[in-house]
Amino acid sequence: MTDRRTVARLSIGVSLIVLAVKYAAYWVSNSDALLSDAIETILNVIAACGTLFALIVATRPADDNHPYGHGKAEYLSAVIEGVLVVLTALGILLISILDWMHPHPVDAPFFGVALNALAGLINFIWARILIGVGRRQSSQALLAAGEHVQSDVWATVALVIGVALIPVLHWDRLDALLSAIVAINVLRAGFSMMRQSMSDLMDEAPAPDCMDNVRYAISQSATGAIEAHDVRIRKVGELHFVEFHLVVQNDMTVDEAHDICDRVEAAIRNELGRASIHIHVEPSDKAKHSGVLVLS
Repeated sequence: MTDRRTVARLSIGVSLIVLAVKYAAYWVSNSDALLSDAIETILNVIAACGTLFALIVATRPADDNHPYGHGKAEYLSAVIEGVLVVLTALGILLISILDWMHPHPVDAPFFGVALNALAGLINFIWARILIGVGRRQSSQALLAAGEHVQSDVWATVALVIGVALIPVLHWDRLDALLSAIVAINVLRAGFSMMRQSMSDLMDEAPAPDCMDNVRYAISQSATGAIEAHDVRIRKVGELHFVEFHLVVQNDMTVDEAHDICDRVEAAIRNELGRASIHIHVEPSDKAKHSGVLVLS
C-alpha cells in the first residue's frame, strides 16, 4: 500500500508538469483545441489529489464502524473521478461550440504542437506506469487514474496531427472540430470509468474463470465432506471475500470438520491470495446436490 501512495504522490507532480507544458502550448499558439487539452489536464491534477486521498483512506484498518475495512474508498474515488471527467468533457464541448461560431486563426501552431507532443509523451509513459501498478496491486483507483491519463494521450495525438494541419488546410474551424473530438473522447472515458467503478461498488461477481478455480480448489481440498454449495465471492482491492456452505456427515466431530475447513481455506488462499473466508458447516440433510461436489 505504501507503493500505491508513493505512485499517487508522484502522479500529482507529473500532472502539474504536464499541465504547465500544455498551457505553454496554448499560450504560444492561441489554439482553443490545445486549451481544451490543457483544461482536461487540470482535471488530471484534481483527480490525482483525489486518488491519493482515497488510497490513504483505503489503507486504514478495519474498525467497529467499518468491520470489512475501507478498501471501497478506491472505488468511490474512481466514480467521483468519472463524474469530474464527464463534467469537464461538457465544458470542453461548450468551448468547441463557441470556437466554431467565432473562429480565429492559430498562431505559431508548430511550436505549440511540439510542446503538446512532449506533454503527450510524458503522459503516455506515466499512464503505463499507473496501469501496471494498478493491475499488480489490484488498485481500482490507480487503474482508473491510468486509464484517464491514457485517454488524454490519444486526444493529444489527434490534436498534434490536427493543429499541425490548420496552416496547411487554411481552415480555422478545424480547431473547433478538434476540441469537439477531445470532448467526445473525454466523455467516453468518463462514462467507462463510472461504469466499471459502479460495478465494483455493487459487488459484481468475479470473472467465471475465477469462480471455477475456487470451486475446483474446494473440490480438491475438502476430502471428507459431502458437498459445498452457494459459493459467493466479492472483491475489495486485493482482498477477496469468499463464503459458502459445506455439508458434512452428521456423525463428524467438530475437530474433523474444522480440519476440512482449514484445508479448504488454505487452498482458496493459495488460489486467490489475500482472502477473508466464511464457511457455514451443515449436516448431510442440507445437501442440495447442485453445488460443488467434493470427495467424501
